[in-house]
Amino acid sequence: MQLQKYIDHTLLKASATEKDILELCDEALKFNFYAVCINGAHIPLVKSRLKGSPIKIAAVVGFPLGAMTTKSKVMEAEDYSDQGADEIDMVLNIGWLKSGKLIQVKEDIAQVKSGIGTKVLKVILETCYLTDEEKQIACRLAMEANADLVKTSTGFGPAGATFKDVLLLKQTVGDSLQIKASGGIKDRATALKYIELGASRIGTSSGTLMLAARTKKK
Repeated sequence: MQLQKYIDHTLLKASATEKDILELCDEALKFNFYAVCINGAHIPLVKSRLKGSPIKIAAVVGFPLGAMTTKSKVMEAEDYSDQGADEIDMVLNIGWLKSGKLIQVKEDIAQVKSGIGTKVLKVILETCYLTDEEKQIACRLAMEANADLVKTSTGFGPAGATFKDVLLLKQTVGDSLQIKASGGIKDRATALKYIELGASRIGTSSGTLMLAARTKKK
């Protein structure tokens, strides 16, 4: 399996310097990862470094809390899309979901999707805060709002992806949406297990270690 084709090589720390971001890009180029996932301020730098490569640029929106207004999320997503982001990873409004404001949650997602058009939208559920029922509801809302993927976690919550959650998400969305497992995925065996359970994408900052370990074994 070409694991690198599943990996969104990720650096979202507030302390990330331009040097760190350039290193992220160089690693993505070296290992031929599917995408890099970064904060929006770095898009011009990343676009320049990855110019001419097939590597996608994914930018986070409403990150990491999801509690911004819909208007602000749409403006952020449109701005990043205009600057060159190929994919948007937006955080679902967790508080609205838990309050039963399902129409507002769906509209939040739908308006961001409308704003970026044919570009890929991933909806981050932050599963550690949700009950199983809420996870299923969130998946259905994402489907109805025409999102492209559901994503487990920001990596900034108290817990990240779990096998149980990815299995539940897959059972809920079937083939209607793809799934991105993210948060705490640090080794190759774990990443492969998530793919086996139905994940189409792996969000990790440890992709180089996974691929380097494989290279050493050969």
